[in-house]
Amino acid sequence: MHVACYCACMGTIQIRDVPDATERTLKARAEREGKSLTAYVRDLLNEEASSPTLDEVMDKIATDEPIAYDPDFVRETLREGCR
Repeated sequence: MHVACYCACMGTIQIRDVPDATERTLKARAEREGKSLTAYVRDLLNEEASSPTLDEVMDKIATDEPIAYDPDFVRETLREGCR
């Protein structure tokens, strides 16, 4: 019988020279969330990787079409919303 294994390839990151206080803090936070340190740090890295950097946000804004600002329209809209 032949068994095929199809799994997603995942990378490995090894981090050296982490201060003891940082490791203790991360371990405590992981424990409070019921996670291993590995799972906790992996979640932090995934969250960081999925969030745009400030430069990426600014680049996106720079390519967006400008929006005309009409202070009278804004004031009138706010007045209507407060009624």
